[in-house]
Amino acid sequence: MNETKIYRTFKEFYPFYLNEHSNRISRRLHFVGTSIALVLLITAFLTPIWWLVAVAFVQGYAFAWAGHFFFEHNKPATFVYPWLSFLGDWRMWWEMLTGKIRF
Repeated sequence: MNETKIYRTFKEFYPFYLNEHSNRISRRLHFVGTSIALVLLITAFLTPIWWLVAVAFVQGYAFAWAGHFFFEHNKPATFVYPWLSFLGDWRMWWEMLTGKIRF
């Protein structure tokens, strides 16, 4: 990961983010983790089980980080760009869901 570059906008960050997710298995793990997180977040808001919000974040990142450590062999962008990376996760998830990015 290029830590010397400072990304100021999501528009300039997202191509870097996609490059850090070039491995297909890693992208699939991100998609699964984000999908499960979404289900847990919806469940938390529809029920009084608020601790599911924390579980959603933990398991979502667990899938993503497994993809980075075992398949991408790079450091997750979350460590340097937490907010931009969070936005990137959701955009990549949506683009995979809609077929713009291949599973």
